[in-house]
Amino acid sequence: MLQFIKDLPEHVVGIHAIGEVTKEDVEQVLIPRVEELVQKQGEINYLLVLETDVQNWTSGAWYNDVKVGLKNFTQWNKIAVVSDQKIVEWFSDVFRFLIPGKSKGFKLNELDEAVKWIAEQD
Repeated sequence: MLQFIKDLPEHVVGIHAIGEVTKEDVEQVLIPRVEELVQKQGEINYLLVLETDVQNWTSGAWYNDVKVGLKNFTQWNKIAVVSDQKIVEWFSDVFRFLIPGKSKGFKLNELDEAVKWIAEQD
């Protein structure tokens, strides 16, 4: 399931992933908010707190997530992924070489640091 993270600056979309994440979660929670940010400010600052195993994302959820990423490829400004899964943190750090914006991985106990980093405007 995907839930919005409240109390973030207006220029940041924050998503908390727990349990199983489905195609419908991505379509109903993530996509509308990302599109709203792009229309409003032309860039995306994205915080993902991943408290579920990446294997709990259905294939439809992964497909839609990739589709959102590609559709808005040039609008990604900053991506912060918070997870205790080493592979996720590593991928987040490597991802910075694949997108025009910045990407950084954080551990769950570094959530405050992630929020501070994603909220900083360059």
